[in-house]
Amino acid sequence: MDNAFQLSMEQEFSIRSFSDQVQSLSQEEAQDFLVKLYRQMVMKETMYKHFLAQEWGIGSQPKLT
Repeated sequence: MDNAFQLSMEQEFSIRSFSDQVQSLSQEEAQDFLVKLYRQMVMKETMYKHFLAQEWGIGSQPKLT
């Protein structure tokens, strides 16, 4: 990862804590979790695009669903 973006100590701790929690998931639980996480990432990207388009006055804005 680019060194220009450093995580705070709190963020590093949060990642470690999350890592510890997911270690106990079954394969099925982990797969379900990953699909849900990916969906949230896609939704977040869509929201960012929408808000940026709205802020910059760009024509076709992505549909929020």
